[in-house]
Amino acid sequence: MAETVAGAGTSTDWRGWQDSWDRQQEWYMPDREERFRVMLDMVEACVGPAPRVLDLACGTGSITDRLLKRFPEAVSTGVDLDPALLAIAEGTFAGDDRVTFVTADLKDPHWVRSLPYDSYDAVLTATALHWLHSEPLAALYGQIAQLVRDGGVFMNADHMIDPTTPRINAAERAHRHAQMDRAKAGGALDWAEWWALAAKDPALAAPTAKRYEIYGEHADGDMPAAAWHAETLRAAGFAEARPVWASPSDTLLLALK
Repeated sequence: MAETVAGAGTSTDWRGWQDSWDRQQEWYMPDREERFRVMLDMVEACVGPAPRVLDLACGTGSITDRLLKRFPEAVSTGVDLDPALLAIAEGTFAGDDRVTFVTADLKDPHWVRSLPYDSYDAVLTATALHWLHSEPLAALYGQIAQLVRDGGVFMNADHMIDPTTPRINAAERAHRHAQMDRAKAGGALDWAEWWALAAKDPALAAPTAKRYEIYGEHADGDMPAAAWHAETLRAAGFAEARPVWASPSDTLLLALK
């Protein structure tokens, strides 16, 4: 992750930052790779091994990274607003003409105008849209329905809380946080610690300061249940929608156009 001297200048270990982000996210979600595997299984099942993909709220490009390793003929457009995470993504995939990154605010009703394509085989997102409240998320789902081609898919892997099971939710949360505490004792970085390191890196200090101007501290939206997501996506124009994977805390929901 540290800057390394390359001749007279410096170069940043973008892959190191990418891997560090993955490890930080895995502290919160130890089953993160499993959800990515199922996501890509369903991409292949529904639209084949050479898809045009929109990596929505892409962050450092974690989905794109796994997509291209599994499907070398795929192409990906990553869209995000976070300048620090986009810097890591752009650095990691520099020179790869299969990948394009776009800076856009998903709450801007005109964000789709920034995209290089009018339609996609698959729109994929993970652990990103929970910061939106239900009303703007429903509006976003309407825009996504217009971007996905007929027969294409949208998948969202995220926190989807079932309000009808409060005791189960509480037990799961307590167990998960106990596991996280044990991992923390072993040296795992949490969200705040990771961003503190990013702020000290010469290549990421300015983008990190900018992202805090944009977002402030991390905040969560409503996190409605999977049934709400499925119903809202069908109302937006998808023909079918249901979970295709779930952990005790998260759901991967697939909608087919």
